[in-house]
Amino acid sequence: MTIEDNVADEPGPKFLRPARMRIETTVLMSHGVQSHPTELVDISATGALLRRPLGWQGELGQAWVLDMIFGRDLHIHLEAVVARISDRHIGFAYSRIPEDKQVPLWNLLGGYADILEHWREQ
Repeated sequence: MTIEDNVADEPGPKFLRPARMRIETTVLMSHGVQSHPTELVDISATGALLRRPLGWQGELGQAWVLDMIFGRDLHIHLEAVVARISDRHIGFAYSRIPEDKQVPLWNLLGGYADILEHWREQ
């Protein structure tokens, strides 16, 4: 596993996390009877960052189903928990990746699946 240092030298502690791959695609997020189309901002081996849809009502720790479409041939359907919320984004941590979607997800991530990066909480 490699570590990329892409955080400016600023005071304060640095943390490590799986590297995020910036990629934009359509996502349908569902929770019970709620569903919202939105866009993927970035994705990693442990979670995904989505644009927060207008009117979205959710909370930290809430379970959602994410359906992500990549090109014509790759559809990744998984379960995730809300880990972060901002005015513009929702951060999800995967809670269940179906067995048949694990290899396609790792193939999509390529080298990003094995890289850690430094980051600072904002």
